[in-house]
Amino acid sequence: MNYPSRLIEDAVSEISRLPGIGKKTALRLALHLLKREEEQTIALSEALLNMRIKTTYCAKCHNIADDALCNICSNPKRDHSIICVVVDTRDVLAIESTNQYKGLYHVLGGIISPLEGIGPSDLHIDSLISRIEHPEENEPVKEVILALSPTMEGDTTAFYLQKKLKPAGIKMSTIARGIPIGGDLEYADEITLGRSIVSRVAYD
Repeated sequence: MNYPSRLIEDAVSEISRLPGIGKKTALRLALHLLKREEEQTIALSEALLNMRIKTTYCAKCHNIADDALCNICSNPKRDHSIICVVVDTRDVLAIESTNQYKGLYHVLGGIISPLEGIGPSDLHIDSLISRIEHPEENEPVKEVILALSPTMEGDTTAFYLQKKLKPAGIKMSTIARGIPIGGDLEYADEITLGRSIVSRVAYD
């Protein structure tokens, strides 16, 4: 594709690096930004830059946060005796959208995948064990829900967590298999995901 300007070409090249964005869509977005008021484009670039530089992660659950603790962990109205283990922030957002869960979360930051070279030490598993073994004052953890996608890697991660957490003697459950086998949690519809949380079953 012949671009009228090197600046346009550079912008298209960077935008097309985003997932799901091809060259044609990137060009359309770049030309749209060029037509917008300069202040609007500057505001967009500043928002993206601030997100990348200033975003922090909750010291407790590893979810994206503005402060040391995310707004879920710092909320006294949440049930601190239940921890829902998920892969990443997208899963937290998906479950929160159902309005069916009122406990806390723990974001692993990935799943065990030998093919991709990701092992247990690459995930936030030690901090999960620490949260269970050293709970907040008068708020012991009574249940851990494994809300992992039902893929081979997800099942491997769930099995590993069950094995590591079993000595703690707490209740362990996994979301009901309302999610299609091989599907990703973030793509599940809200009704199916909500029912999966409400109808969770014990993990054996």
